[in-house]
Amino acid sequence: MARRLKVGAAHVAPVFMNAVESAEKAATWIRKAGADGVSLLVFPEVFLPGFPYWINCYPPIAQARLNRDYQDQSVEAEGPELAVIQEAAREAAVSVIMGASERRRGGRTCYNSSFFISDEGAMLGVHRKLQPTYAERYIWGQGDGSTLVVRQMEGVRVGALACWENTMNLARQALIEEQEEVHAALWPALSTLAGFEGIANSQIEAMMKNHALTGQCFVIAASSPVTAEMIGFMESHLGSQQLLTCGGGWTAIVHPFTSLLAGPVSGEAESLVTATIDLDDLKDAKMWLDTTGHYARPEVLQLVVDRRPRSTVRYEEI
Repeated sequence: MARRLKVGAAHVAPVFMNAVESAEKAATWIRKAGADGVSLLVFPEVFLPGFPYWINCYPPIAQARLNRDYQDQSVEAEGPELAVIQEAAREAAVSVIMGASERRRGGRTCYNSSFFISDEGAMLGVHRKLQPTYAERYIWGQGDGSTLVVRQMEGVRVGALACWENTMNLARQALIEEQEEVHAALWPALSTLAGFEGIANSQIEAMMKNHALTGQCFVIAASSPVTAEMIGFMESHLGSQQLLTCGGGWTAIVHPFTSLLAGPVSGEAESLVTATIDLDDLKDAKMWLDTTGHYARPEVLQLVVDRRPRSTVRYEEI
């Protein structure tokens, strides 16, 4: 029998710099998705507490206080904000991938993380972005290979990468090699940044379709629009700026052979972007191109993935 599944992407803005209220808003959308029959829902990059757009708009030294506040609003894996998401997922019977700025328990280093939450509300795990991009590097630390894994959700093999982490071909291939069936791609609204207005959405579309085809998987791309409230918040703390505008985002669901099943959606209007996917379509795609099987050349090309967790301390027995 065909495995059919209704999936969704939340084209929704957070309550900027308020992780608790953003979690409550996400819970509302999770319940909406459940009422609409969605089984798997993907939220945008760092939806909790929102993407720190100021990092690309103001001098670094001027941002110090706000960057510390961002650490305060980042969430711990076992904290109350994610507990709100878990409870909503359980009540709505919806599996959720939630983007969040994760603060390390007992520390201050943060990670750009994607949390995997089951339809029973269980925390299945987290992926930490391997390489923060450009100015992101003084907000988030680097993830390691221990979180670069595919997880079972709704009986489907699901992986996740955030933003330009999707340009890391070997990271993508690591997920593909684990027989990824659905790929969650978490994005901010790149097209709202000066210099990216005319190119960001075409870049994202190209990356999403490329991963769908090269991995023979469905892709769910979720992004948040920029709101006037976000820009007002930045200007009230750091002064006037002309490098960020409202709207943006590119939210869509892509078939393994690159057709758009839903979307793309862009702009300030919030919505659930949904489609019913048929996982039997993966068999057709892999008949033509199985990049982990008959279309691979392991005697020529090989990938090594180091899955060891990285820590500043290593204890050895004497």
